[in-house]
Amino acid sequence: MKVFGLIGYPLGHSFSKDYFTKKFSREKITDSIYKNFEMASLDSFTETIKEEKNLIGLNVTIPYKENIIRYLDKVDNVAKEIGSVNVIKVIDNKLIGFNSDYLGFKISLEKWLPNINFNALVLGSGGSSNAICYALKKLNINYKIVSTSNPSYFSYEDIRNEAIYSKYKLIINTTPLGMSPNIDSFPNIQYKFLNSNSYLYDLVYNPKQTKFLSKGKKNNSYTKNGLEMLETQAKISWDIWNK
Repeated sequence: MKVFGLIGYPLGHSFSKDYFTKKFSREKITDSIYKNFEMASLDSFTETIKEEKNLIGLNVTIPYKENIIRYLDKVDNVAKEIGSVNVIKVIDNKLIGFNSDYLGFKISLEKWLPNINFNALVLGSGGSSNAICYALKKLNINYKIVSTSNPSYFSYEDIRNEAIYSKYKLIINTTPLGMSPNIDSFPNIQYKFLNSNSYLYDLVYNPKQTKFLSKGKKNNSYTKNGLEMLETQAKISWDIWNK
C-alpha cells in the first residue's frame, strides 16, 4: 500500500486527508492511503518517516513549511528560492522538497482578478507568505509585506491611513487568523477604508467565510477564500508524486 500524508500541527482543520481519501475512492485508486502525521514538533519527524516503509509523498502545512527544509536531502530550485516547502517526494529513500503553494495561488488569483494592475498588501511573513510573494513577483504585481517580524516590512501601524487602501487594492491574508476553531480572530487592518474597488483574498478556507472576508463584504469588497488554491496545489502535489 502506497502511503501519502500530511505533516503539521494542529491538523484538526486539515483539508488534505479528506481530499485525497475522496480522490482515491472516486478514481478507484485502491493501492494508496493518505494519513495525518500530527507533530507538536519536528523532533520525531525523521523517526516517523523511517517507520513508513511505503511512503511516497507528503504535504507540509503550518507551522513547518520553512523548518522542514533542514530535514530534507534536496530542495528543488523554486522551493529553495521561496524558502518554503509544502510537498515532499520520496525518491530512493531521499526526501526531496517542492513548493506547489505558489502555483496554486497564482492560478487561482489569475482566474479571479479582472486584471493584474494591482498593488498588494501581504499580511504575514511565514512560509505561506513566501510562496504568495513569489507568485506575485511572477505576475509583476507590486506588494508590501505587513508584519511585525522585520523592520523593513510595513507594520500594522503603517497601514492605518486611508491612502494606503487607495494604493493597495489587493489584500492577502497569509496568517492563520480566523481559522477554525479560532473563528472570531481577524487581521488588524482598517476595514472602514475598504470599498468596491478592494479585493480580499484569504488563504484560510475553514470557515468558508472568515471574519476578514465578512468585514470586507460589508464594505462591498470582492472576497475569495483559499479553497480553490488548496485544491489546485493538491492536484499539483499529486502530479509531483507521480511523475
